[in-house]
Amino acid sequence: MRAMVLSRLARLDENPAPLVPAEWPEPAAGDGELLVKVSVCGVCHTELDEIEGRTPPPSLPVVPGHQIVGYVAGRGERCTRFETGQRVGIGWIHSSTGEDDENLSPNFRATGRDVDGGYAEYVTVPEAYAYPIPEVFSDAEAAPLLCAGAVGYRSLKLAGIRDGDALGLTGFGGSGHLVLQLARHLYPASRIFVFARSDKERAFARELGAHWAGDTSDAPPEAPHAIIDTTPAWRPVLAALECLRPGGRLVVNAIRKEDRDRDLMASIRYEDHLWMEKELKTVANVTSSDLAEFLPIAGEIPLQVEVQEYALEEANEALVALRSGHVRGAKVLKISSVE
Repeated sequence: MRAMVLSRLARLDENPAPLVPAEWPEPAAGDGELLVKVSVCGVCHTELDEIEGRTPPPSLPVVPGHQIVGYVAGRGERCTRFETGQRVGIGWIHSSTGEDDENLSPNFRATGRDVDGGYAEYVTVPEAYAYPIPEVFSDAEAAPLLCAGAVGYRSLKLAGIRDGDALGLTGFGGSGHLVLQLARHLYPASRIFVFARSDKERAFARELGAHWAGDTSDAPPEAPHAIIDTTPAWRPVLAALECLRPGGRLVVNAIRKEDRDRDLMASIRYEDHLWMEKELKTVANVTSSDLAEFLPIAGEIPLQVEVQEYALEEANEALVALRSGHVRGAKVLKISSVE
């Protein structure tokens, strides 16, 4: 089968084509597993973290990709939830314990890092970690929901806000544009403020209903009760902590932060950034229940998903564009046409 394969770690500014097209062995569904013909796979910042070594795969080579939408092509023994031909989604969580805290377990295995992922024509997954996709979404629209949307949903839960509380969003890419719409639906009385670097990102946020949009260093109309940070940088962490109201919470939604501006954290001041019972919370992965809860909500709204499509062989181009920032919505690889 066709696949884009990571054989060695590399920085994209030094090697803009770290993934190599290959003819890869087609997997077979084991006991309790589905074989899925991949239609599309979203491109996530976590792939950059894998490729550049911030969360490296335990072994190489590996096929990346964890925002997968496809169709059941085969079923192993004891599979009963899905029929052949049914559309399913696969997210970052490939398998774990099934417990409430399975995202924190040492048994957590990530799609496209610990096992081969969706930058290929076929993939396998335990049936318990595959999810039905609401019919309202096309395959391409559904792909970002499997990670950017689901982890955004988890971030929003961890923010702990109530309807009417002010919410800030720092960074406005694949996850931010979905969280904004989700927050407007779940907390209709809340004011939502977006901090983003570019005019285009801020304009996009206003299109989707942000009450205010400014630069990372700008002061919002009021101090937020919570801020969700989806950036790879450290500067937004300091800025968010400084503008939170007393008792406010910053939720950092990232697998890893990059090192480029890490030294800025040496300038943290207790009285400005941490005092008055401010809190810092991080998001670690997603659980199966996050995806199972979130996808029906996304379909009910329904979320407006902005995507840019690429061919599978253009995966490197999509990753380089993602790394450069200023992405409107999410990037998706078109892999197979499903009859």
